Amino acid sequence: MTWQSNVDELAQRQSHAREMGGAEKIARHRAAGKQTVRERIDGLLDAGSFREIGSITGNAHYGPDGIYAGTAASNFLFGRGKIQGRPVAVAADDFTVRGGASDGASMDKIVASEQMAYELRLPLIRLIDGSGGSIRTLEKLGRTYVPANPAWDWVALNLTTIPVVSLVLGSVAGFASARAVASHYSLMVRGTSHMFIAGPPVVARTGQTFTKDELGSADLHAKAGAIDDVVDSEQEALARAARFLSYLPSSVDDLPPICPSSDPTDRREERLISIVPTDRRKVYKMREILSDVLDKESFFEWGRHYGRSAITGFARLEGRTVAVLASDPYIYGGAWTAETAQKIIRFVDLAETFHLPVVHFVDIPGFLIGIDAERAATIRHGTRALSAIYQATVPWCSVIVRKAFGVAGAAHSNASRFRFRYAWPSGDWGSIPPEGGVEAAYRSEIAAAKDPDEMIREITARLEAIRSPFRTAEAFGVEEIIDPRQTRTFLCEFSQLAYRLIKPQPSRVQYRP
Repeated sequence: MTWQSNVDELAQRQSHAREMGGAEKIARHRAAGKQTVRERIDGLLDAGSFREIGSITGNAHYGPDGIYAGTAASNFLFGRGKIQGRPVAVAADDFTVRGGASDGASMDKIVASEQMAYELRLPLIRLIDGSGGSIRTLEKLGRTYVPANPAWDWVALNLTTIPVVSLVLGSVAGFASARAVASHYSLMVRGTSHMFIAGPPVVARTGQTFTKDELGSADLHAKAGAIDDVVDSEQEALARAARFLSYLPSSVDDLPPICPSSDPTDRREERLISIVPTDRRKVYKMREILSDVLDKESFFEWGRHYGRSAITGFARLEGRTVAVLASDPYIYGGAWTAETAQKIIRFVDLAETFHLPVVHFVDIPGFLIGIDAERAATIRHGTRALSAIYQATVPWCSVIVRKAFGVAGAAHSNASRFRFRYAWPSGDWGSIPPEGGVEAAYRSEIAAAKDPDEMIREITARLEAIRSPFRTAEAFGVEEIIDPRQTRTFLCEFSQLAYRLIKPQPSRVQYRP
């Protein structure tokens, strides 16, 4: 006597579960330009590395004799696998089964996926392709229920402990949308992904009629800051998720990975000496500076479509991961908007959570001003960003490329810590730019002058004479002014020193999604 018949039945049950929603629904799913859940998992993970948990979960049915007759698969899969040899956890919705409805899945499996990732300290990738609750469930239960999210304790814990990535791969709503944004990196696929608090049919009950694209397209949510990235295909989404994770440790109990680098630390790019125009009214491309001083082709941008006056992302210096914060003078001259501040808060919290040293390329003329800025409560959000920067304990290096004015300019680093800071000869700083402050500060003199315009020119000329960054350096108001072409060398030294200091431990600052 053996257990072979039971093993055969197990294989049969697993085979039925792998049929997902059945051939017809799979065909419709693929016709919509989407991969099946198992194809997505195979495309994400190293070949043969997926270890499914709960592989036969579903609604089994039996014949009159009590003999097993088949299984309707669960619409939620999870398990462990590897990406480039590193263990990860994967949680995935199956849209071919009940449209991936969250209350149609086994909630125990959803909870277990989050708990497993937390307790095993595994980065978690959610492949989200499901709706929220379904009215069909109420009819099946024969009653209503008070809503609860049993998995949310683990969701919150994971944000402070492990990297969490969410890929929105279909039309999602409700609980699925909340899972998507409760992550460190989220993305959608243009054309096939949509995200809603509630979809168009529900919103129509309020008297507002929208198409799926109008209400929940990928571009809409990227510009609003609900998600961090947009791609054009599922394959690209999977690749970007894997690349994002390559910059981060597996958990707060680990250090960021160090990759081999053949990029010389003393590499000098000649265009850096002239990349910032001598005319302060002209702009330049900050991303070209990043390309010239960071490890070649290592910059991975995060949140490009939102809060665009600040550039955020990850890169390497001699193979060591750093979090990169930079100004974009093409957007409001680099001034911080309310959206920019909100983006910076999340980014600095992310760096603090996972022990990533920060390199800040500074060109901040201040907060955006005007009625729209006041209505957006820019000063409140900006002050919160300043607090996030001052709460950060990770090593921090600022490179003042050009402007640093006012409260926002003061947020280029924490003034109470040792200043690991360099300035370029193009540095220009103060409480307020002279161009905008002369009329206010010298109002009485200008009013009393026979020629007010001439008086403004005279005052401006006097101020211009003391505006040189060298005068600030003479008073040790800035530590060191450097040749822009030497920036990479100084930053590589910073990364060497920083990695001597960072320690694998939980952050004292809770991550704010």
